[in-house]
Amino acid sequence: MSNVFVWIFFIAFGFLSGSIMYSKIIPMKIYGKDIEKEGIDGNPGAANVFMKIGVTAGFLCLFLDIIKGFLPIYLAVRFLNTDSFFFSLMLAAPVLGHAIAPFNRFRGGKCIATSFGELLGILPVTYVVVLLAALYILFSTVFKISPNRIRSIVTFSIFGLTAFVVLLILDKMSLAFGCFFISLTAVIKHTKYFCGDYSRGEEQNRSEAEKTDDEVTLNQK
Repeated sequence: MSNVFVWIFFIAFGFLSGSIMYSKIIPMKIYGKDIEKEGIDGNPGAANVFMKIGVTAGFLCLFLDIIKGFLPIYLAVRFLNTDSFFFSLMLAAPVLGHAIAPFNRFRGGKCIATSFGELLGILPVTYVVVLLAALYILFSTVFKISPNRIRSIVTFSIFGLTAFVVLLILDKMSLAFGCFFISLTAVIKHTKYFCGDYSRGEEQNRSEAEKTDDEVTLNQK
């Protein structure tokens, strides 16, 4: 029973760690900017911090978003059994916390940096982080997919299925299900933001069209 409580503690720690939205907090507290309102897609992520505030703030937020996924998994690997079913829940926890973001009115991010942090945390138990990085490089250079949201959806979809099959073959079931959940969460979040951006863009286009019509009417008068 005590072992179950240890797992609950680590899973809760992972979820809470992932829930801290550094890319929202740092721009707000240090620069007085709401990155969700100023960002292109309303995502509280490091990419918007890079674009709207600068490189220094962007790298700081990116580092912290990676660390919040890395640290809980790194500690879990060293103190817990990675073959246990509970470890798949451990892998799910930080990225789920980042996606749901209960401390940010349930407006979470797209999970890229946090996912990489988690996969770095399970080194050297598995090297699937290399697969995710390779897929991103492949679809960013050789077979370039744009926009970035579609690239991430394709990348995480292929990564999730490939890692799941390979890890099952290697008899690492908990890691297989954990990686699949990480990928599924990222795909859902990118799909949500993609649809949101489309609606947002349509609304902006209508607003600009109405503004233009008003200007024409005023000029005619």
